[in-house]
Amino acid sequence: MQDKSAGSVFKPAFMLMSGRALGFLAAFAIPVVLVRVFDQAEFGTYKQLFLIYTTLYGIAQLGMAESLFYFLPTAPAGRGGYVLNSLVALAFAGVVCLAGLWMSSASLGRWFNNPELGRYVPLIGVYLSLMLVSAVFEIVMITRKHHLFAFGAYALSDVARAGLYIVPALMFRSLFAVFVGAVAFALARLITVSLYLRREFSSTLVFDPALMKKHLVYALPFALAVSIETLQNNLHMYVVSYHFDAATFAIYSVGCLQIPLVDFMMTSTSSVMMVKMSEDLREGRDQDALELWLDTTRKLMLVFAPLVGGLIMLAGTLITFLFTANYATSAPLFMVWTTSMLFAAIMTDSVLRVHADTRFLVVLNLLRLLVVASAILPFLTRFGLMGAVLATLLATVLAKWVALARVRAILHCKLTQVLPWRSLASILAIAAAAVLPCLLLESVLHLPAVLLLLTLGVVYATSYSLLLWFIGPLKGSERQLILQWLQAPGAWAGGNRRA
Repeated sequence: MQDKSAGSVFKPAFMLMSGRALGFLAAFAIPVVLVRVFDQAEFGTYKQLFLIYTTLYGIAQLGMAESLFYFLPTAPAGRGGYVLNSLVALAFAGVVCLAGLWMSSASLGRWFNNPELGRYVPLIGVYLSLMLVSAVFEIVMITRKHHLFAFGAYALSDVARAGLYIVPALMFRSLFAVFVGAVAFALARLITVSLYLRREFSSTLVFDPALMKKHLVYALPFALAVSIETLQNNLHMYVVSYHFDAATFAIYSVGCLQIPLVDFMMTSTSSVMMVKMSEDLREGRDQDALELWLDTTRKLMLVFAPLVGGLIMLAGTLITFLFTANYATSAPLFMVWTTSMLFAAIMTDSVLRVHADTRFLVVLNLLRLLVVASAILPFLTRFGLMGAVLATLLATVLAKWVALARVRAILHCKLTQVLPWRSLASILAIAAAAVLPCLLLESVLHLPAVLLLLTLGVVYATSYSLLLWFIGPLKGSERQLILQWLQAPGAWAGGNRRA
């Protein structure tokens, strides 16, 4: 039963992750190119503007888009109404955000110690308002199990975004041109969303006040939780931006580099897991829901643990290769920041959302916010820029333990059963052990950066894979699947020869 449940999550999740992986290759090029086009102050301005965007994007959704993961699988008859509720609320929030940003552009420039910021704020407001309305796009596709469409949406959206950021930057070497390109992308995405929703729902997109009330009852506590989480996640960025200039902020933001692989693996897996878990609970299969959670956590850690180990090992070379030697001081920050990715594998928030325990999410995120707010200034004074990273990491660890206690109660299991503890410990030990041959090899190699990264990356991946195969917590079905993958190219080639 466990493998069946896990497979029902990871087959569609793998398709979603593949779509986002294709887009990742293009989207990750955006900062890598821009950092070479603009100086540190200009790049810092770019990062500050998108800090404002990401903060408001998380808050202004009001929980109306993400709550579709709850309503569309559990209330099929009202799907059109719930989607329209989301669109109306998101459009209203976008107009409010645009007006607020436009009026406060000068004030934001002063707050960020960056007079140049204000001239770009209206453009980021237009971009935000358009992106908010289209936030339902992939969510609707996933809940309707149109995973192939979602695969294409993720991939093509990121590729188009990268092109419309990078090409104007290279042609005009102007931040203004970059944001014009961003607005063009957001408008094209919104048109695409409109066509898809019209095809899927047509006449069922009807406003229903009763559904709106039910929608808000679920969404607003969740929106409050997300708002607090967004503030907590970004508070360290605002504090650093307030106390330092744009160039220093650029160094700090590179140190806090988000790895898109983690985000799209976590969000894709979480989206599919939530839909499957909701179905299990609706049909009374509580044990299947628990097994699904445990297996999902183990599988994510199988990927995240070696990713963290490899990034820590390669941090110095990787940062200077991607962002030039001007950002070498970002590497130590990046090494510590990277450890937070391990906790992304434990998707406690997803379980709480499936059980409509959104009020506890509010409490949990308040705890994170309070820890960061109380610790960041003392830590910043004591440890410099590293202190802001440590304060954020401390909040993540404490909140995750509290969330696990809540998940244990919800899933009606013991603390020893709430996570696959033995498997997680084994995976982390294997990921750490795989670093050792790389460290020995690095001490004798003298290669250009790109060759060094490739060589050590291959050695690390090989070491981790071998250790995982021989002593790791792989199931028999997973070993069989890996063997099938390895044999597939040979079988295909053999088939061609016989033909």
